Amino acid sequence: MPTPSNTTAGLVCAHHHLYSSLARGMPAPPMTPTNFQEILEQIWWRLDAALDLETIRWSAMLGALEALEAGTTAIVDHHESPNAIEGSLSVIADACAEVGVRVVCAYGVTDRHGPDGARRGLEENERFLRAGGRGLVGVHAAFTCEPDTLAAAAGLAVDLGVGIHIHVAEGESDADAAQRLAGLTRDDWLLAHCIHLADDHTLRGTIQHNTRSNMNNGVGYARPFRFSSPVVLGSDGIGGNMIEEFRLAYVKHREADVLATPETSWGWLENGLRLVPEAENDVVTWSYEPMDPWHLAFTPGVRPLRIEVDGEVVLDEGGPTRVDAVEVRAKATEQAKRLHAKL
Repeated sequence: MPTPSNTTAGLVCAHHHLYSSLARGMPAPPMTPTNFQEILEQIWWRLDAALDLETIRWSAMLGALEALEAGTTAIVDHHESPNAIEGSLSVIADACAEVGVRVVCAYGVTDRHGPDGARRGLEENERFLRAGGRGLVGVHAAFTCEPDTLAAAAGLAVDLGVGIHIHVAEGESDADAAQRLAGLTRDDWLLAHCIHLADDHTLRGTIQHNTRSNMNNGVGYARPFRFSSPVVLGSDGIGGNMIEEFRLAYVKHREADVLATPETSWGWLENGLRLVPEAENDVVTWSYEPMDPWHLAFTPGVRPLRIEVDGEVVLDEGGPTRVDAVEVRAKATEQAKRLHAKL
């Protein structure tokens, strides 16, 4: 029986930061950032340090809900909460499961908080994975880790039979990432951003392209079409609407090469299914047909009408079936206010 032209498999957000879901409306930073390093220091590193398990839970619930409402049934998440490390990955996994969205978790190990912080991050990855959690070993970025920490994370990943999820050459401060990671990477690594990575970088793994976030942070265009490595699409924490990410990835590609077609960026989106193969059996019925890249590249407002995950309807015309969307948003708003007050 032919597949209806208004259905697709579940979409995959291949690089997310669910903890950023409560960042909207946060107080202005103490000083206006003028480069990517200052954006990290003045915004994101202040935010992640203010997180506790309750704000982590509701940020994950809201992020998962918004992803589901956009037809995204699987999220590859990268998390950091230096003052609430222990148990954080389980909180995220449970929140996503409650909504009905698949998630691959990782805690971003870093030496920004000293050797003890790095050790605790490694231990959280190990605890979660050994307990049966779906995930990878997370590393924040090469430039925030000592060589011993990078080696320890790589060794742990090998021991546990999983890959590494790491930011690579997102900003100029991490431009030497390829040298720092030389000899460590494997095919199951996920390399986020890769803007300042050379064409012949020699690193193994899948490249996670995050068009909107890269533009928002002013870090440049990764030109992912230049790499021989597989490419997938992520949002880097700016929601979970992967049709929008595909559309923006296409026009950015088109800006760089007038011969580019939407089929390339659609292929990047479909590559996300390699990371979460089960999502290929999810069924998303859309408000538009055909769900073809040439149509979708120029058609705003497409939305899912019904979503089945593992044969269960988790979203229909009335909204999500497992959770009350109004309640999730109300609780998330309460937690956002509490989080912002800490800032």
